[in-house]
Amino acid sequence: MPIPHSIRLLAAATVAFALVGCATPTANLSTAPVGAYRDTIDLNGSIAVSYQKADGQPDRLTGRYTWTQRPGRVDVSLASPFGTTVAEISVTPDSATLTQPNRAPRTAQDIDALTRQTLGWPLPVAGLRDWLQGYATDAQGKRFAASPANNTVFTRDGWNLRFKEWQDKPGPGGAPMPKAIQAGRGATANSGELSISISILPES
Repeated sequence: MPIPHSIRLLAAATVAFALVGCATPTANLSTAPVGAYRDTIDLNGSIAVSYQKADGQPDRLTGRYTWTQRPGRVDVSLASPFGTTVAEISVTPDSATLTQPNRAPRTAQDIDALTRQTLGWPLPVAGLRDWLQGYATDAQGKRFAASPANNTVFTRDGWNLRFKEWQDKPGPGGAPMPKAIQAGRGATANSGELSISISILPES
């Protein structure tokens, strides 16, 4: 029995609609890179860390952070999800200092080692200086500037980065700014596998 012409048209329209619905928007992602790097910036948001403890057992923590960056200095405050201060960190080219409530400040030259010994996981401050603004140094040592269309990179020091989301409001000059970053690194001689998820609130 022949299929009525109207039914054939309806079927064709349904298929076309389904194909449109399944189409991915990747072709529409902006190729514009992040804006010029800023030595002075104030950011805050949330952080989630999955890591291996010294005994090899997995652990996970979540909390908030504030990031205050000036030429030659970075100050980081880590807090619990309820706002209780966990650690205050100051980093300069010469040293790093970490202070926890009711404990004497601890100082070292290497902030990664200091946070690993104190918090149980290394906070990659040197990398975050770049990552929070959409930059990185790739495996070949070249400067990488992320964009919504080019949002992944493997860094020279072994991190897999993905700039997952972008701010609704552009940054200075109308350039895109990261909103969510996923960073992962395999086990090293000094620490186990590490995964860090960072969300960045819009700048005020």
